[in-house]
Order: sequence, then structure tokens, then C-alpha cells
Amino acid sequence: MPTPALPRPEYPRPQFVRRDWLSLNGAWQFETDQGDSGLERGLLGRDLDREILVPFPPESELSGIGDTDFLEAVWYRRVLTLPSAWAGRRVLLHFGAVDHDTTVWANGVEVARHRGGFTPFTADLGDVAGPGEEVTLTVRARDSRSGPQARGKQAVQYANHDCNYTRVTGIWQTVWLEPVPDLHMRRPRITPDLGGSAFHLELPLSGNRPGHRVRAVLSDGDGEVCRAEVRADLDLAPRLHLPVPDGRRHEWGPGSPHLYGLRLELLDGSGEVVDSAESYAGLRAVGLRGKAVTLNGRPVFQRLVLDQGWYPDGLMTAPSDEALVHDIEIAMAAGFNGARLHQKVFEERFLYHADRLGYLVWGEFGDWGCETGGSSGDNQQPDASYTGQWLEALERDYSHPSVIGWCPLNETYQKLHDRITQLDSVTRAMFLATKAMDTTRPVIDASGYAHRVAETDIYDAHNYEQDPAAFRQLMAGLAKDEPFVNAYENGAAYSQPYRGQPYFVSEFGGIWWDPEAAAAQSGEDRTASWGYGERVRDEEEFHARFEGLTGVLLQDPNMFGYCYTQLTDVFQEQNGVYRFDRGTKLDIERIRAAQTRPAAIEADKAVEEGGA
Repeated sequence: MPTPALPRPEYPRPQFVRRDWLSLNGAWQFETDQGDSGLERGLLGRDLDREILVPFPPESELSGIGDTDFLEAVWYRRVLTLPSAWAGRRVLLHFGAVDHDTTVWANGVEVARHRGGFTPFTADLGDVAGPGEEVTLTVRARDSRSGPQARGKQAVQYANHDCNYTRVTGIWQTVWLEPVPDLHMRRPRITPDLGGSAFHLELPLSGNRPGHRVRAVLSDGDGEVCRAEVRADLDLAPRLHLPVPDGRRHEWGPGSPHLYGLRLELLDGSGEVVDSAESYAGLRAVGLRGKAVTLNGRPVFQRLVLDQGWYPDGLMTAPSDEALVHDIEIAMAAGFNGARLHQKVFEERFLYHADRLGYLVWGEFGDWGCETGGSSGDNQQPDASYTGQWLEALERDYSHPSVIGWCPLNETYQKLHDRITQLDSVTRAMFLATKAMDTTRPVIDASGYAHRVAETDIYDAHNYEQDPAAFRQLMAGLAKDEPFVNAYENGAAYSQPYRGQPYFVSEFGGIWWDPEAAAAQSGEDRTASWGYGERVRDEEEFHARFEGLTGVLLQDPNMFGYCYTQLTDVFQEQNGVYRFDRGTKLDIERIRAAQTRPAAIEADKAVEEGGA
């Protein structure tokens, strides 16, 4: 695929769009700093020795570097002139995501530090350089191979192994500039109120000034629906109420993903618009009713797929915006109506496409294991940056209607009878932070293994049993409020007891099928090919197993959904419905038919009629 002159040129923040902006994707100077001694060696003040294509990480082919060794630190440098047309405004420098510990300098002056590889941050260049002036931007990203860090699926060994993938270091999402007035709007929080047929809007400001007001205008395909205007001189986050008349009321959901347009404006004392942005919103509600999770008051069986969000040539960075759309489209073609966005905070444009296509997603953080016992084999031990990063993710994604739930932790555990209770503290802190930030969506305290918060909204388990008959036996207890739970080998529970919450199997399947490996290999060489359980012998056996496993869950009226592992193969993990390059390796119509047969409809109907 030819490299575009400006890679990933699309606007990176589609729910808060300002007219003026400048992408800084493209060629930057680059240098690896293996000893993390670059500051002492003067890298801040000189040209760097290589060139990289931003926003692709240096481990990726698309970056032009392709170095998959451990990169202790990397440096970026770019010299540019800020647009003179932006005169009279401050210039903000935005980073979509940089892995992991980042320092940013402008003309040698430190303007930002950020710790966490999955969430955005901003540097204000206004006190260093202004429109029409030249500025030298320098970025150092540290990514230590040891020590606490939320890494998601990045391998901590040298090579890829099992379900651990090639590491990502440094810039891996869009870098861009944006001019704003001294007093300007910040990202809004849009809360749909389906019961009240309205939207509630909080519009944070950088400050207050006498006479200023904020205005919001809601629209649909027929034009303006309503508008609201309030004072902006009293409150750092003015609140606006946008009622939707019955005749203009359109619910958002799968099959009908209606989005309203939303124009936001900050006006000065004379009524002149001094800052404006375009946004959008979806009118929908997520609720809990017994063991059901409802969307707009109706149970919707969630046929989710585990989406790792990795690409052969870009790693965690999609090669194009079209690739993000394609991942949603192939999932829906296979019969899934949503996904767990697994072990990473996906770039925001994925959520934008999920919003407009009616695709349900569970937002996650990029941790895995979160062990607190100090094992040398797992350095994803939680620290303060976990909660800080997670709050940044929640703030960024709060207003996306496609996000129907949150899952801050995944497969947490600690040693049996361990006296260390740090895991409980971290899990509770992240759960409470999520609930404080967002009261409108259900929260799973931790997906699989250790449910440490008794009041978690959702209870789940991971079960990779490959025999459908044995799987059915393991899943049979939910009707008696005795669901399958993850436990230690001796049967001791990881978790607080189940208390009747909505329950689903949030990871299952993972059926190991690699046609080429099956033809070329004898035995089960997990170096070249890896998956759960015993690899099926042929495609027919795959479909029989898939239909059997999904059928167990589709036919259970007490189950609100499931999440199948996984959408695509990823490197050596050969258990996807599609190949790593998104090519077809299975009869997708059979995959879809297995999930849309009458049993699925009957399960939905039973839940709705029983009120369970």
C-alpha cells in the first residue's frame, strides 16, 4: 500500500471539531536512545540521526524504522512555522497517545509531561511561540522494559509469544496543532436523557469573563431542533438543557444509529462568537433490569467480539481511517453487534465510526493481570497512573453513544491468601472513579478472575472450555444464581460472591484454527501458531465447535450476552474469525447464521417477557 504524503490526515477528535487545525503527522527527525542518556548527551539541542513517519510507532513497518527490540527511550524533533493566519490566538499542541512516559519541549522549554501510553494530552505553546513564529518541537518518550506500566498486550519478553504482541513505543496516534482564543471552550460532556427526551450538556471553559455566554444548537436532517443559551461568566462548566420535541425524537441503537448535530459557541459581551466547535450526540439509554442489560428500555442480546485493535503493518495504529471502518464492518458481517475494545484505549475515530454505524462497544483500559504480588513475570503492577490514565480515557469518550459500558481492569488476580490488599484498593479506586465520572453506564470492576467490588454492576467470567457439552454443564448454574466463576485450581474463589447481577461470559471460544499451519505441521507448535485448547482438524470442525459454544449462551434466557475471542488473528495467535490482514479464512455466512438463528431471538424474547 503506498504511503500517503500525509498519513492519517483525518481530523482526530470528531466529537469536538474546530475549523482551524494543522496535522503534524508525517516526517519527523528520530533517534533511539537505548541508554536513556539523551538529555545528558545533548539530544535536546541538535538534529536527530534518522527520520520516522508519525503517527506510526518505530516498531512498525509503516514508520520506516521497524525496530522491534526493546526501546528504552526514543526522541522526536520537528521544526515548523506556526501559521500566521492564527494571529491573536494561543496555539495548542495535541498528542493522541504516546507510549509511555513523555516529555515535550518547545524551543528548549519544557511544555508538557505525561505518563501513560493510551490517553491524550495537550501542551500550550502560547507562552513560548505564537502564530508566524518558528518553533522547534522535541519529544522524548521513555518505555522501560521493567517496572509498573499498563502495557495491554505488549510482550515483555523479547519476541512475541502466546497472546502477547510486538511492543509499541513513542508516538502512535495523531499529533496536531489548534489555535484557540485566550478564553475558550473545552471538551463538552453530552449526557442523553431518553426518559426526559433531552440532552444535558456541560461545556467547560478555560475561564470566565463578564458578559460572556455559551450557546448550543441541536439539529437533525430537517434543520434546527432546539437551542439553549446561558451565562458563561459564573461557572467553569456552564450547563445547558436541550429538549427534543416528540416529532423530532430519534433513538440511537443498532440498526438505527441516529445522530443529532450539535453546534457549540462561546459569545462575548457584544454577542460576537469568539470560539465555536461542531459536535454530535445520540439519544439512548443503558439500563439494568434483573439479569438483563437494556438499551432504550429493551433487552438487546449483546453478541460481542473481542477486538485487539492490532494491524500487521501499523501495530496499535491503524494504517488508515478506512481500516477502522472495515474492522467494524467485518465484525457486523459475521453477526456480531458490538465488541470489547480489548486491552487498549482505541483511537477516538474508531468510536466515531461505531457511533454512526450503530456498533455497541465496551470501553477498556490497557492493563492485563494487574498482579500485586510482585512477580517478576508481570510488571503491569498498578500505580497512580492507572487511575489517572483511566480518568483521561473516560473524559475523552464519555459522550460517545456507542460506548454502553466500562471495564477498567482485566483478569486481575493475587496470590491465594495473600495479605497484600493493594489489588482491592486499586480495583475499588478505579471502579469508584468510573462511577463518579459516569453515572449513566454500567461498570464491570474487572473482567474475569477477581471481582473485588461487591456492588459491581455486571458480573462475568472467562471460560475457554472447548467442548460444547462440557461448556454447557459449566454454564448451567446461572438459572439458580450459581454461575460459573473463575477460581484457583483448588476451587477457592478469586471474587466477591455473585449477587444476582446481569451476567455474561466475556471471553470464550478462542478456537485455534490456522489452515496453513494445520497442513504444514504435525503436533501443536505454539511458537508458530497459538490458540486455546486443541486445534481443530479442519474448518468443518471449527464451525461445529463455534455453533455449539455460542448455542449454549444464545439459548440461556438468563444470559444478557457474550464476547467471543476474537475478531482477527494477531501474529502467532491464530484464533480469529478473520486473518490478521483481515482476509477471509472461514465461511462468514455460517458464522453469522450461528449467531442469528431462531434460538437467539427466542433468548431475547424470553428475557423481555420474563423481566429477568
